[in-house]
Amino acid sequence: MRRNELPLAQIADLLDVPEDALRSLLSERRPAGGDTTLVALTVAEAARRIGIGRTKLYEYVTSGEIASVKIGSLRRIPAEAVSDFLARQLVADEFRAAA
Repeated sequence: MRRNELPLAQIADLLDVPEDALRSLLSERRPAGGDTTLVALTVAEAARRIGIGRTKLYEYVTSGEIASVKIGSLRRIPAEAVSDFLARQLVADEFRAAA
């Protein structure tokens, strides 16, 4: 699995949906013409990828749960930080479910 690839099989299992159905849904929701080569995302782009609001994402940035950088006056989220955050959330959910 590539470093920035989501563990879709695990997510599908947790959601109790077929993996191929989840992949299909994700491919349908991806914006046409979106630049998948971006290495740094705006807060709005990162929030959209996770499926949360900008305010909640800013909370995660402020708390350090999602890495970010300032470039001049702009705040950018490394694309890999989004995948890392989701992977940590998945592990935390599995730990809570096992407890």
